[in-house]
Amino acid sequence: MGLRGKQPEAIAKKLKMFMYGGAGVGKTMAAISFPNCYLIDTERGAENPQYLKLLKANNGALFQSSDFNEITQEVKSLLTEKHDYKTLIIDPLTTVYNELVDTSALKTGTDFGRHVTEANKQFKRLLSLLIRLDMNLILTSHAKTEYGNNMTVLGTTFDCYKKIDYLFDLVIEIKKFGLKRIGHVKKTRISTFEEAEEFEFGYDVIANKYGRDVMESVVTNEKLANKEHIEEILHLVRVLNVPLETLEKWFTKASCESFEDMSEEHIVKCIDALNKQIQRKETK
Repeated sequence: MGLRGKQPEAIAKKLKMFMYGGAGVGKTMAAISFPNCYLIDTERGAENPQYLKLLKANNGALFQSSDFNEITQEVKSLLTEKHDYKTLIIDPLTTVYNELVDTSALKTGTDFGRHVTEANKQFKRLLSLLIRLDMNLILTSHAKTEYGNNMTVLGTTFDCYKKIDYLFDLVIEIKKFGLKRIGHVKKTRISTFEEAEEFEFGYDVIANKYGRDVMESVVTNEKLANKEHIEEILHLVRVLNVPLETLEKWFTKASCESFEDMSEEHIVKCIDALNKQIQRKETK
C-alpha cells in the first residue's frame, strides 16, 4: 500500500473556546457579548435584567436547562436545523457535568468510580456533537483551587470534566480588575493568541485576533443518519461480525460516539463499504 499522506491545507473553522473563572468575574456577561448567540443557561443566572437586555441587544436567544438529555437534543437541533445564530454558549458546563455524575451514581453505584466512568462516557457524546457544530463555541466553567505536591496551592483551574481542555484550541481564565474584565490565555493552538497573554476581554478584541470573517460567516448544517440508515448498518454489522476496533475507527473519523449521532454522509460511506464486502464474498 502506498503512502496516503497529503499536503496539508489550512481550514477555516469557527472559534472553539473554553472559559473559566471565579464567582462574580463576569463569565456570563463576557460570553453573551458575542452577537447572535444562543445561550444555554444551566443555572438560571441569565434571568437578571442586565443579562436579558444584553441578549436582546445582541440578537441572542435563551434556553434554560441543566438536564443532560435536553441539552444534547438542543445541540443536535442547532447542528441540523437552519438558524441565524453564530455562537453557542453553555454557561456553566460544570452544573451539567456534576448532575450527570450524580445521576450516574444512582445507575451504577460509586464503587471504583463507576459513576464517573459512566458520566464521562455520556459526556463525550455531547462534546463530540459540540465540536462538530459550525458555530463559535463558548463553554464556561466554575473555577477551583489547583494543588501541587504537599497540598501546595498552584493557582486556579476549571471545575469540570478533567480532559475537557484537550478539546479546545483556546482556554481562557477570566479575571476582573476593577471594572475591567481580563482574559488570561491558559492554553492556545491559535497563533494570534500567545500563551499567558492577557487582554481586556470583549467580542471585538477576539474577533479581530481570530478572524471576524470566519466567526461571522454563515452557519452550515449537517444531515444526520435516519432510522433506515441506522437499521441497515446495524444489520450489516451483525451479519459481517464487524470488530469493535473498526466501529471505533468509524466513530472517531465521524466525530461521534454512535451511529445515532453519525452524519448521513459518513453512515452512507460505511454502509457502502460493508455492502461491497458482502458482494466480494458472494463472488468468491
